[in-house]
Amino acid sequence: MKRVAILLALLAAATGAAARAEPLNVDVAAGPAVQAPLSGRLLVFAHRVEPDAAPETAIDVSPFAPTDTAVAGREVAALAPSGVASVDVDTDVFPGPFSRLPPGTYRFQALLDRNHDYNYAGRGEGDLVSPVVEAHLPGPPPLLTLNETLPAPDPEGMFGEVPVAQRPATRAAWDRAVALDFVSPKLSAFWGRPVHMRGWIALPPGYRPGGPAFPVVYWTHGFSAGLPYVRLNAAIAAQRMAAGDWPPMIWVCLDESSPTGTHEFADSVNNGPWGEALTTELIPWLEAHYRMDARASGRFLTGHSSGGWATLWLQTRYPALFGGTWSTSPDPSDFHDFTGVDLYAPGANAYRQPDGRPTPLVRDHGHELASFREFAQLEGVLGAYGGQFASFDWVFSPKGPDGRPLPLFDRTTGAVHPEIAAYWRDHYDIAWRIQHNWPALRRDLDGKIHIIVGTADTFHLDGSVHRLKGVLDRLGAHADIVFLPDRTHFDLFEQPGDMLGLMRDITRAMYAIARPGAHPPAH
Repeated sequence: MKRVAILLALLAAATGAAARAEPLNVDVAAGPAVQAPLSGRLLVFAHRVEPDAAPETAIDVSPFAPTDTAVAGREVAALAPSGVASVDVDTDVFPGPFSRLPPGTYRFQALLDRNHDYNYAGRGEGDLVSPVVEAHLPGPPPLLTLNETLPAPDPEGMFGEVPVAQRPATRAAWDRAVALDFVSPKLSAFWGRPVHMRGWIALPPGYRPGGPAFPVVYWTHGFSAGLPYVRLNAAIAAQRMAAGDWPPMIWVCLDESSPTGTHEFADSVNNGPWGEALTTELIPWLEAHYRMDARASGRFLTGHSSGGWATLWLQTRYPALFGGTWSTSPDPSDFHDFTGVDLYAPGANAYRQPDGRPTPLVRDHGHELASFREFAQLEGVLGAYGGQFASFDWVFSPKGPDGRPLPLFDRTTGAVHPEIAAYWRDHYDIAWRIQHNWPALRRDLDGKIHIIVGTADTFHLDGSVHRLKGVLDRLGAHADIVFLPDRTHFDLFEQPGDMLGLMRDITRAMYAIARPGAHPPAH
């Protein structure tokens, strides 16, 4: 009898597994409030919950815990009012088919990414979402109904990043920031339609038309940020200058976001001539309309993460135009270490290290949170463009036969395509470019590179900076490269009593170059 019971138990388990392996679909309906056919990327999220878990109004994925929530996606061309779209949650999915999720209670939510920008910044204005619905798996999935259109975010929520005592002054500076909206002839010609270069300008105390000229800081942001965050940074700069904490300079805070991710102010066969547009169109226009110190010693660059790469690229690509870059935690500047992957190694693979272990990508100090494969494959389900790795392809890669950029690596296997890596090297590897063009670059570039990165950078970006430093050291170049012990991607600027203490130091270093011998304002 015991043997029979065991056999019956095994048979039941096998039958249950087979049943759960049947293809699973989730139906998503357009609610009664929908008035017109809908298009976009339709996403279905499923997150396992424990009994008595607190209610949730939003189910999302996170690159810092990529396997915690399952997600499936499909493109919707025209979902009619009251229509239903069926989402195959076993095929285009991450981290795996919904039918194979562990048994339990799950919370489901559908989201229609109408602008294809969830991959860049998450849910946002104009997206449609369903209520969060609970269901048990294995079992029939719930019907999800898109019945809410998300509003524009409240700008007031952004001031949570500002210390309480500084919020009133920063809020006032937000209102005083000057909007920048310049239509670029070069970019418009490339795209065949008007293309705007946007940002916000912070003017220093004492600025007036016809008055003295001020040094200029060109700042840009990292991946996932957009125009509201740009405005906040202009407001912070204005507030800090008004308080006498930062020296008086004109801040031009530039938006580098685009439908393809971040264009990083690089001249690209896919995104267009953003570097040329900035340096030959926008900057001359700004200097003709504002009291700016129109000398290299009065033009400075700074940015963090993707903005760090953009400003490092601009300084090395146009060395005579700028007086120095202070690039913090820049994206990889030496592609021998592209977040831990040597793109030039024979048989290079983004997903596996030479010893076969998964390539780590996201960490919290010594704790690895996500692998390169998890990050890239999650991005692929969220959409074909707008994600971090797709963004790199749009900036760095050659154009393919279908008009889209060729991918650096195979998203299924992780294999790096050597011919694409060679193209990246020849056009955008900053270390390679400096090494092979140093005699021509030295006069205008030497002494102008300043990089700060944490030794515990969340995305392992300190490795590439070490590589770049080695190149500069071997060339005998003068560069200021600082590795802050145990700092991550997100706490790099903090100093005792000041969340932006590092930026205060950076602004004073810039001012000392622009105004030698002048004393910066007292802290």
